[in-house]
Amino acid sequence: MLVLNLNIKENVGRNMEQNNGQTTSYNQQKQYYCTFHVQEYNLNSAAEIRAFINAALTSKYANGSIVIQAMDVEINHIVPKNCLEETTSTIYGEYIWPEAFPQVNQEMACKKPKSERAYRLCKLHIETDTTSWAEPDMRHCNQLVIISDLDNITVTAGNGAEVVDIIQDLVDVQLGNSDRLTSSELNSVVEKLNEVVDVSVIRPAVGAAIVNIIADLLLSKTNVTPVANNILNLTDRMGDNMDFQGESVSVTAPSLALSMINADTDRFSGLTFGASSVSSVLIPKTFVNKSFVSEPLPNTNATISLPSTLYNFFTKNTSRVQFQFYGTNDLFQDPYMNATQSNWTLNSFIVSASINNTHVFNLTDRVVVTLTHQNPKLSGDTVQCMFWDFQKNSGQGGWNSRGCETRSISSYQTSCLCDHLTHFAVLLDVSRTNTSETDSLILTLISYLGCGISSIFLGITLLTYLTFEKLRRDYPSKILINLSAALLGLSMLFLLDSWLSSFSNYGLCIATAATLHYFLLASFTWMGLEAIHMYLALVKVFNTYIPSYIFKFCAVGWGVPLVIVSLVLAIDKDAYGNAIAKEATVIESSDPFCWLQNDVFFYVTVVAFVLLILLCNTSVFIVVLIQIRQMSANMPSANSRSSLQDLRAVASLTVLLGLTWSMGFFSFGPGRVVLMYLFTIFNTLQGFFVFLFHCLMKENVRKQWRIHLCCGRFRLGDYSDWSHSVTVGGRGKKNNLVNSNSGASNSTFTIRKVSDSSTSSVQNHHH
Repeated sequence: MLVLNLNIKENVGRNMEQNNGQTTSYNQQKQYYCTFHVQEYNLNSAAEIRAFINAALTSKYANGSIVIQAMDVEINHIVPKNCLEETTSTIYGEYIWPEAFPQVNQEMACKKPKSERAYRLCKLHIETDTTSWAEPDMRHCNQLVIISDLDNITVTAGNGAEVVDIIQDLVDVQLGNSDRLTSSELNSVVEKLNEVVDVSVIRPAVGAAIVNIIADLLLSKTNVTPVANNILNLTDRMGDNMDFQGESVSVTAPSLALSMINADTDRFSGLTFGASSVSSVLIPKTFVNKSFVSEPLPNTNATISLPSTLYNFFTKNTSRVQFQFYGTNDLFQDPYMNATQSNWTLNSFIVSASINNTHVFNLTDRVVVTLTHQNPKLSGDTVQCMFWDFQKNSGQGGWNSRGCETRSISSYQTSCLCDHLTHFAVLLDVSRTNTSETDSLILTLISYLGCGISSIFLGITLLTYLTFEKLRRDYPSKILINLSAALLGLSMLFLLDSWLSSFSNYGLCIATAATLHYFLLASFTWMGLEAIHMYLALVKVFNTYIPSYIFKFCAVGWGVPLVIVSLVLAIDKDAYGNAIAKEATVIESSDPFCWLQNDVFFYVTVVAFVLLILLCNTSVFIVVLIQIRQMSANMPSANSRSSLQDLRAVASLTVLLGLTWSMGFFSFGPGRVVLMYLFTIFNTLQGFFVFLFHCLMKENVRKQWRIHLCCGRFRLGDYSDWSHSVTVGGRGKKNNLVNSNSGASNSTFTIRKVSDSSTSSVQNHHH
């Protein structure tokens, strides 16, 4: 069958009769591409065909007053070239296809079974008058290569396209027989694609094929999490190394889109990339604007705008900007977020930007990323801009908010201002808390106000005990000084945290979060040591001598938190960072807050640690209450004054042992908001209550104030009789810690000492 491609140019004269009887001619040049099957017209030569076509095109057409006739027809006979011999390596074996005429379907015997045939068309492209081989039709041939055989295929600089075709065929066959690839098959595919990207010249067609393979894997049920970072690095390198003509090129596949732009380093005024996709199974549309646009591009799900100052990171060899869009989150599974059933969930598509071979960070003019929510943000929900941190979770990757500021545009969109380039997304807190915006604001104000008041009065408490030497002679006072110092550090760091976080300095934020973590642990450690001292002083019924008593307490009180924080920093310093404040930090706020971001470290080093201390302190508290009640029962002359002393002792012990922190573990259910208010009030004012019970209500402290700070009739003379107030911790080594099981006559005095020192210290009484 002879096939001719005819390029026909005609000058068409259109004669139209107007109302005034005149006619007007319009000349128009058109170009037609026609393919004639000669046998259908019984034409045997090119001359006959030319005459036939000329007669057909020059015939007159008349319709009423309208007459159309071709005045000049030019017919060119074009003879396309044949498809040349070509060797292909496929999963069905190697085939050498002989030279073929245009539109001829070449056939060959299958490698296996020999009785079947394979076909390949020499395809004619009418628009360009060129020919090329179509994909082979191997439906009747048996597969000879499986995915495990990929290891035996050698990739060279020139066979990348063939290897990618083989991989595509293998993946198609496997996913046609099953809904997923096994772990070993997935590793083989990813390793061979990495080899292709590293060795071969990547042209847009090859890049598109690689993206299609990745899209097929993501749309299947294959678990790609173990190789997620490898795939992300693969696409980055592929875009950086792609060889293409022109300023830009884009490759797309279902749920994936990549755009590469060769930026003009001399006239760079910013870049804006946008992508839209209805679902993860559709091919996204991409948009590129060669300027900085702070507003989101219309009809897009994700927009990322790069400032003009990015040119500072350009060099002669690194001027390619790459954008990526992911309509699926399969490659961004935070292992610890999933393991701990975190309330945070991905609520947008993922978009990224990068400059080849350049790490972009600490941008003064920040990148603007606007993302559309997959689920609308409801009242009380919290959204947070995050980026994919490849180094987090021991190299498995995870979400991190460092260097990103969140600006909520509406219930459907969030804008992120970030000082670096990577993969960005919006995460939603789906805990669905019942705290309204009003309650959150009030709790925030109470938190800052309470911590401010506590900081002032803790400072006064420390200054009082450090100034007046007589007040710090006993062990309870020395323990109180250390506890006050830890609580003061905790309150001050909490007040300064948001301000320090606003600098968006990575190192400063880690230092702030680690220091806050340290003072929180130190505060609870000293509360636990208060309980230990109380137990030794009141409950144990035999005399105990402990050398270097306070020194050992200090080693534990300040050393244990230091060891814990140091271990966290050594294991993963990125466990600390910039994040939305959680309820565990007393307030609920959308402001950036430097704190523990890793849930595993948070639950192990904070929640578990605090819970252990509170359980021990509660046990000691109950034992002390029983002891006090037994002493009161032995007092025949009990009166209202002793009851008041009991109440004061209970309140004082509750504050020093930090028992009010236990309300945080019960902040759920219908009474959640009420408990949150109580939790916030009592714990942020813990420092004030320490001052109230151990300075303002303590007789010895008031006397020292009157001796040294008052004048006139309020001033006391030097008060030197301290014999009845000296508790354990005197100068005698053998009296470092003395416990006595006092009788009824001593019970009132013992209760008073619990109230005064809140460490259950007792005097050395002899029976």
